[in-house]
Amino acid sequence: MALRRASAGEKAAAPGETTLLLRYKPPYDWPAMLGYFGPRMIAGVETIENGVYRRAIALQGEHGIVAVELAEADALKVRVRFPKLSVLPNIIARLRRVFDLAADPQAVALDLGKDATLAPLVAHRPGLRLPGAWDGFEMAARAILGQQVTVAGAARLAARLTERFGEKLRCADPVLTRVFPEPAALAEADLAGLGLTRARAESLKKLAAAAAVNPHLFSAALSLEEAQSALRALPGVGDWTAQYIAMRLLREPDAFPAADIGLRRALADRDGARPTPKTLLARAENWRPWRAYAAQHLWTAEGAMTAKSREFRR
Repeated sequence: MALRRASAGEKAAAPGETTLLLRYKPPYDWPAMLGYFGPRMIAGVETIENGVYRRAIALQGEHGIVAVELAEADALKVRVRFPKLSVLPNIIARLRRVFDLAADPQAVALDLGKDATLAPLVAHRPGLRLPGAWDGFEMAARAILGQQVTVAGAARLAARLTERFGEKLRCADPVLTRVFPEPAALAEADLAGLGLTRARAESLKKLAAAAAVNPHLFSAALSLEEAQSALRALPGVGDWTAQYIAMRLLREPDAFPAADIGLRRALADRDGARPTPKTLLARAENWRPWRAYAAQHLWTAEGAMTAKSREFRR
């Protein structure tokens, strides 16, 4: 990490804004990272413009904005607008998690490249990272909202939830308007009219109540097995959701949601027959300890194939 001033020819930082560089081990597939966040953005909370990801944040009762873009010299350039500089280390740690900056892509590629199925995917995207999450409760809530609905549908539900229960952003911005709701705001909330099933609304409220009581509910100081057990004990969190949270939030490189329909579709045979979760789990043994990265490669490749198919049909 390096704090720095804006260079000549570069737009100067706004008053109260800190600019810094966060280093990573190359290569880094920034377009793929934005390709993941783009369809999942919560309107009013996140935006991507001209290759820059921005989001509204809330920490220690204060609001702010972070902006992240690809820089030269193997780094991401980050601009932070926040009233408390003492929170900067927390913000940096979260950003490193969100953008998977601690990864060693060469180590991942070396192991996954030995697999006949994954080798061409790794060769095509050697810098693919595992997108993370800004906040534990937000990630868990979004995972519940995303159960059995499309990515676009989950994003719309999250936007409705935020519009109704998220605080208005206390920073002037033409696009970002709110922060994601706090657990306490949802624990006893009336979620009718958002488009949620009654069961999913209850699961979300119970999750919010548990997170409000225990701020350390999503601690990363657990083994994968311990984390999975703790997550599955939460309301509305089954194995798929627990594995997904472990990947995105706990930065567990070996988490693997074997029942995921996208993974099964990506590994379908020539006749279109999809492997069962049990078969897929056995197949993934060869991908340890990087099963989460294998999943990200398969999802990315499957998404690209789906997009090409849609374009062809047009």
